Amino acid sequence: MTAFWTESDFDDHEQVLFVRDAASGLSGIIAIHSMHLGPAAGGTRFWHYADPAAGMRDALRLSRGMSYKNAMAGLPAGGGKAVILADENRTKTPEMLAAFARAVEGLGGQYITAQDVNITQEDMLTIAKYTSHVGGMPDQGGDPGPYTAKGIYLGIKAAAKRALGTDDLKGVRIAVQGVGSVGGGTARHLAADGADLVLADMNADRAKALAEELGAKTVAADEVLAVEADIVSPNALGAILTDESITALNCSVVAGGANNQLATGNEGKLLQDRGILYAPDYVINAGGIITVLRHIDGADEDTIAARVARIPERLEQVWQESETTGETPDVVADKIAQRLIGR
Repeated sequence: MTAFWTESDFDDHEQVLFVRDAASGLSGIIAIHSMHLGPAAGGTRFWHYADPAAGMRDALRLSRGMSYKNAMAGLPAGGGKAVILADENRTKTPEMLAAFARAVEGLGGQYITAQDVNITQEDMLTIAKYTSHVGGMPDQGGDPGPYTAKGIYLGIKAAAKRALGTDDLKGVRIAVQGVGSVGGGTARHLAADGADLVLADMNADRAKALAEELGAKTVAADEVLAVEADIVSPNALGAILTDESITALNCSVVAGGANNQLATGNEGKLLQDRGILYAPDYVINAGGIITVLRHIDGADEDTIAARVARIPERLEQVWQESETTGETPDVVADKIAQRLIGR
């Protein structure tokens, strides 16, 4: 495997640790990108990589992303990420999770972990038995979905004001891709404002049920990005903004909570060239991490609500700097985040 510090995703990470416990079969990576603003915080994912180097790249890339996300959310936290390298059988045991938790505890609070891909709430309860450095537990605010949805809704209103000239969403046509916990919550906020909604989900029955509840229309999941709409809100899978899908867009705004929406990272220019306003995903979807990390400084509900309410302000900062410099919103967001973490 290539030395990790020569990987393109290595960005002067402060610490990168390989964690091994032979007795439990644990192999994992903890990557700490930055602690400039506070302890490095980010979830743990459990994944089988055919090539372990891909696991290292994920840890490096995602930890950097958490530095940016936490900084842009105004949190007293840096960025980190952990990857547990699953075997081909995806074997996961309490002993393995305990060994991982002890490694987190051994860092003395430099890294705070939370739930991510293939780590369940039950897994987190096991991890919490062996380390106090965890976020997003049931006694720490519960389900982050409603907070994420509220932030996305507020971000959509801000995008509408900039691109459409009004934040009154009555009659504004919004296509929502993905209507799970986050997308569904966002759709309910939008419907309450009188938006004309078009819903889509890989689970067509779920989309149909929500459409009936909200008086919305539905389309197939593979058609929603090309729907004629004022705003498209991706809230499902990442990497959905490709050359092909951007060419098919028929909207003025893309603003949604799906992570890593730009397929290769270069699509921001394509959106800009088409005159489509883009809300960088990690800025607009920060409501979840804001509540998950509430314990870092003991934030109460009023403080959490105030932080979520500042998401439009941060987006407007990004768009204004983008307009001034000519750089795309995704590039500008990264540069603001880098300034915030002293890079």
